[in-house]
Amino acid sequence: MKIALVLAVVLPFSSLVLAEDVEPEGGIVSAATHELNWVELPESGGIKYANVRGDIVGEGPYEAFVLFPAGKDNPFHYHSEAIPTVVIQGTFYAEIDGERTEYPAGSFYDVPGKKDHYSGCLPGMDCLLFQYQEDRFDLVPQPEE
Repeated sequence: MKIALVLAVVLPFSSLVLAEDVEPEGGIVSAATHELNWVELPESGGIKYANVRGDIVGEGPYEAFVLFPAGKDNPFHYHSEAIPTVVIQGTFYAEIDGERTEYPAGSFYDVPGKKDHYSGCLPGMDCLLFQYQEDRFDLVPQPEE
């Protein structure tokens, strides 16, 4: 019930999102969706990101929106740091230790650092995610299980 209440309050405002380097006095960060700067990750098969704070491909902490094409899968991998994620659109999945979990819009998950897993976006609708990390993003491919 609490999750449904939070979603009922948050989802109507989901078209208003944060934008990079827009921090007026007082620390509030906000901007319209059209102000986000979407960049395609090289050699990613169409994955795009829009930084909110920091830089997902830089050093240090960051917050960013990430857009996965529908049906796009990641290779078996891990991240050096934990990667908390909110699914805003579509259905994302993670397969950890042979157990697959699907995360529809409105879901939150947090994969611990150095935890081998598969992940990706189910076919049918692109997946829009919001991710953040304490240190830089990485995706370290691992040998298939």
